[in-house]
Amino acid sequence: MMTLLPLFAIAFFIPLILALTFYLINFSLWESSKNRETSSPFECGFSSSSKARTPFSLRFFLLAVLFLIFDIEIVIILPAPILMNTISMSSFIISLSVFLLILTAGLIHEWNEGSLEWLN
Repeated sequence: MMTLLPLFAIAFFIPLILALTFYLINFSLWESSKNRETSSPFECGFSSSSKARTPFSLRFFLLAVLFLIFDIEIVIILPAPILMNTISMSSFIISLSVFLLILTAGLIHEWNEGSLEWLN
């Protein structure tokens, strides 16, 4: 265990010292210039003509939330083969079935609510 201490110092403290050194160099060489061009956002070389934002459809947000839910479902199901070896087969099948039943019920609910229909 004592032989790992120098390796820890190399792996932790040298990058920390390098990061702080670069930060201090950047901070000491930085020149502040406040003008209209540098403080405005870059708009493909043109000045922005309007300040209004374009409306964002709520359907895109709901679809993104649905994708996020089903991506998390995949992350939860992926370790299932490891779990299968640690618990009995019947409790594994019951827990996985309940989990998939809840997700299927949520999908059916979203489908019935019309969240997945785009041509309304």
